[in-house]
Parts: sequence; C-alpha cells; structure tokens
Amino acid sequence: MDKKVLVLTEIRDGNLRNVSLEALSAAKRVAGNGEIVAAVFGISGDEVVATLSRHGAQKVYIVANEKLQQYTTDGYFQAFCQVIKEVNPDVIFLGHTAVGKDLAPRVAARLGLGLISDITDLSLEGEDIIFTRPIYAGKAFQKKKIVDGKMFATIRPNNIALEETSASSTAEVISFSVEITDIRTTIKEVVRKTSGGVDLSEAKIIVSGGRGVKSAEGFTILKELADVLGGAIGASRGACDAGYCDYSMQIGQTGKVVTPDLYIACGISGAIQHLAGMSNSKIIVAINKDPEASIFNVADYGIVGDLFEVLPKLTEKFKNLVIT
Repeated sequence: MDKKVLVLTEIRDGNLRNVSLEALSAAKRVAGNGEIVAAVFGISGDEVVATLSRHGAQKVYIVANEKLQQYTTDGYFQAFCQVIKEVNPDVIFLGHTAVGKDLAPRVAARLGLGLISDITDLSLEGEDIIFTRPIYAGKAFQKKKIVDGKMFATIRPNNIALEETSASSTAEVISFSVEITDIRTTIKEVVRKTSGGVDLSEAKIIVSGGRGVKSAEGFTILKELADVLGGAIGASRGACDAGYCDYSMQIGQTGKVVTPDLYIACGISGAIQHLAGMSNSKIIVAINKDPEASIFNVADYGIVGDLFEVLPKLTEKFKNLVIT
C-alpha cells in the first residue's frame, strides 16, 4: 500500500543536518507511490528547499515562526503536533538526535502513537514496515513493527544510505502557520563545545582517544590526524573524567552513539560502556600498546604500539596520499 510519509528536518547553522536527508531516503523506501512531505521549522532559504527536493521531498511545509528559530520543547511540540494533524501522514520520521530524543516521545504520548526509536535499518515485508534497532548496548538487534495507527520512528545517524533523485526535482512549497503559546523556556544564548568543524554524531571518520592519550595536550596529535582525514575527534569516558577533553566529545553508553565509516581508537582499552557507543562503526582501527586490550576484540585492524609514535607516522602517510 502506498504511504504518505512526513519527515521533520533539522537545521543547524543554516544547513540541513545529514540525518534529515537520511530520513528522506528512509521515506523513499516505504512510500511506494505515496507522498513524501518534509517539514522545516524556523526561517529557511531556497537552498534548503532545493536540497530537500533533490532527496525526495515532494512537498515542503515551511513553518516560519520566530519562536521556532531555536529549539524549545514547548515550541516544537506544539508546532509538530499541528503539522501532523494537517498532513495526516501514515509514517513519521525524524532523526535520533538530541532534538528527536526529546521531542518524539512527547508527541507520541500526546497523539497516542506507537514509537520505535533509534532504528538502524528498515525493510518492507508485504504491507508491513519492519524496523531494526539495537538493544543491550548494541550486542543484539531486534526487529519490530507497529501493528496499528501511524508508524513513528527516529533514525540513528549514519545508517541509512543517502539517495538523491533528479537534480531538477522541485517540491511544492507550503507556508504553514502554527499557534504557539506558553513556552516555558527562553533561549538566551547557545554555547557549543565541539570537536572541530565536523559534527561528531554525523562524522564519517572519527579519531578517538582514551586514557592512553595521557593529557589534554596529547589530543593534539589526534586532531592533526582528524584534520587530514576530514574527521572529528571523540573520546572515551575515561579521558573525559581525567579532564583531558570536554564531555561533549564522549562516545559510549553514557555519551554519544556513533556509526562512522572509519573509527580510529587511540589508547582506548575497550570497556563495554565505550563499545556500546561505537561498535557498529563500519571499520574499526585500534591503536594500543597493550596487546591484550579488549578493543582488539572488535577491531577490524589492530596496531600494537605507542600511539605517540604511530599517529604521527599515519598522519604523514595520509598527508602524502592527499597531496598526490
């Protein structure tokens, strides 16, 4: 059966987040000959609409309310409920991000919808959409389906392959007004602590450090390698607890969950809590001077050696490859 799919997009610093485009690719898998609708909150430019069109959106609802320029739980909750009522979709997707994790359960509870969170894949079996999500800190996967009502899911970044349609595709743009009242929080200032220019949760390449990095200065050589590769810097909880880096860089069960194409673990022992945040990376390279370190059990490639000797050599090699 053809389905109408609604995707709530996220914009950061004027640009669409990659997970929003992945959600559109997921929508294309399940829509059939149905309709794909994207919703954009806040003021946005023509380039945003053009990008959404290229990735499959047939209609774009622009909700240009000043109260939606910065995310607030109350504002987005009210606006999203009104958009869902107007569009009346069969399926709803959004990213499993800080916004998605805060917003989706509230909307699902208010509208009486089933919610499947943190999906990494989806497929069709007859009329059913089968969602795959990790459980037990990524040690197993379960397949789930919603048996009644609208299908509502959040999508883990870096898991759904991007699919573009024709560059000439043009979506219908609809300006949609919403009524927003009683916002209980006011955003005065947004202060971001980042690992560099690449968003850690969406990075394709991550160079991550643990206690073996030994100091905040030790992360300098990790950053040099990440810069050459166009990647982001991550860290284990041990490194964060030791004060080597900010907790915004933490990867693991109590930090960010990442699924990059390449994860380079430097001086990380491989505690189960850290593995829960990165074990689904496509390729894992471990660098540790302890040959018995648990990280080697999940690594595709392992280097037994001192990271302070290994990383500069790797960085130099990659520099030469980039130059040539």
